Amino acid sequence: MNALRGSRIGGVSYEADTDKDLAPRQVTRFACPRGHEFGVIFAADAEPQDTWICRKHGVTAVIVDGKPAEQQAKPGRTPWDMLRERRTISDLEELLDERLALLRQRRELDNEVT
Repeated sequence: MNALRGSRIGGVSYEADTDKDLAPRQVTRFACPRGHEFGVIFAADAEPQDTWICRKHGVTAVIVDGKPAEQQAKPGRTPWDMLRERRTISDLEELLDERLALLRQRRELDNEVT
């Protein structure tokens, strides 16, 4: 009987690495604010990010000799901005008054029941 005894899931690979082509990669260097550099491996066609967490110190390290990320020309829209695109202030005040009236009615019904 051919059985693998003493093996566990994820423990050991019985596959050989010979005659295998690895994906092309690049090493990106990052500088830790505590004075050392380290490398992170990315796929060759991946664009590395500007910061990386240092495994040794847990602080944010910056890319060495990289271009800083371009700042967004337009800040992100907030939920309030999106709401203002659809409604005017007078519309919002009217909706608020309707919802408050509804809540007051519910509160009065709850007080009558108890």
